[in-house]
Amino acid sequence: MASPLGLAAYRLATTALAPAVPFFLRQRALRGKEDTARLRERLGYASINRPEGRLIWIHGASVGESVAALPLVDAFLKSGNNVLVTSGTVTSATLMAERLPGGAIHQYAPVDTPAAAKRFLAHWRPDAGLFVESELWPNLLYRAGGQGVKLALVNGRMSERSFHGWRRAPRAASALLSQFDICLAQDTQTANRLSFLGARHVEVTGSLKADAPPLPADQIKLAALKQAIGQRPVFLAASTHPGEDETLLPAQDKLRGDFPNLLTIIAPRHPERGADIAMLCGSRAVVRRSEGALPTPQTQVYVADTIGELGLLYRLSPFAFIGGSLIPHGGQNPLEPARLGCAVLTGPHTENFTQAYGAILSAQGSGRVSSAAEIASMSKRLIEYPNDAKTMGEAAARAAAALGGAVGKTIALVEVLLHAVP
Repeated sequence: MASPLGLAAYRLATTALAPAVPFFLRQRALRGKEDTARLRERLGYASINRPEGRLIWIHGASVGESVAALPLVDAFLKSGNNVLVTSGTVTSATLMAERLPGGAIHQYAPVDTPAAAKRFLAHWRPDAGLFVESELWPNLLYRAGGQGVKLALVNGRMSERSFHGWRRAPRAASALLSQFDICLAQDTQTANRLSFLGARHVEVTGSLKADAPPLPADQIKLAALKQAIGQRPVFLAASTHPGEDETLLPAQDKLRGDFPNLLTIIAPRHPERGADIAMLCGSRAVVRRSEGALPTPQTQVYVADTIGELGLLYRLSPFAFIGGSLIPHGGQNPLEPARLGCAVLTGPHTENFTQAYGAILSAQGSGRVSSAAEIASMSKRLIEYPNDAKTMGEAAARAAAALGGAVGKTIALVEVLLHAVP
């Protein structure tokens, strides 16, 4: 299939800009957004030899997509395949170093220039490539398809905003989506959107995130935090985004009027925001976890600006506010706290996880908040009546468990695809 004009222009532009890519990567590395020791991987140069035998390549853009793919990685390894996982962020690479099963390989994804894509694929020669959620890199997809790699979009998700954006470029959307041999969607709405835009073979499998194991926690660190907190009530806000702290901090001020010894824990979605949150706290007594600090009896706000510790934090509180939902971001994953029996509070914007939030909030009977006053009011009830929080958390856990099954469906359909690989 010939590339439409827009994609041809993209290829020319990325070819022309390729000489400047190393400079931009070094600049990003100075800001902590790239791994200096592994910059060559971003240019398509492998840092490890390709293992012998069949290789399944799984690509996730960042932390959420990479974590969602972990059950697939484990299953494919157990069935005798080699597995290569690629991602594009330092945070995801750090987390994968901790959580990838033994035998799996992690590499940074190449930047989407023709040369980098060519080098990457020439070295790894994957038999199948699974792209998690919505990663559509034209050069990488076209090169992989042309090389005979069987391609699948797994855990596919397309928001209404993305759908309307792609509708303005129908030929480009169709050309890219038709590179996939199969598209596995999280829900019927996404499946319909993918089919409308030109995907060839679409199946609904549900969300891989519903099958992910409970988030782990370092038991020594958990015990230390519990000892530091003692019997203080906790208000936990997890995976927060810019623009939400200005609502969450007034909510904690209201709560401290009722619970003077309250400890508020804010875990930003992006840990590098820790200093900004501390600054927003103003005169409130604040300490940051990234600086090695534990909360003291005087600490009002504890900024948990570290990587991979949400599993620890969700074990500290019977309920949590999940960020990305007070602003039009679409909400972060509510299944992670729910799976640990932590009741879920959320703002009005939850379109990234419509099915999961719908099931969890329906099971809990409440949890939707949209202002500092509403957050404080619901949190006050859950602190005053711990049995209510426990009941809501148990309901959330049951709802999360009922959404499972996507991993089995995905593996079965991908196995069909793999059997077609020479």
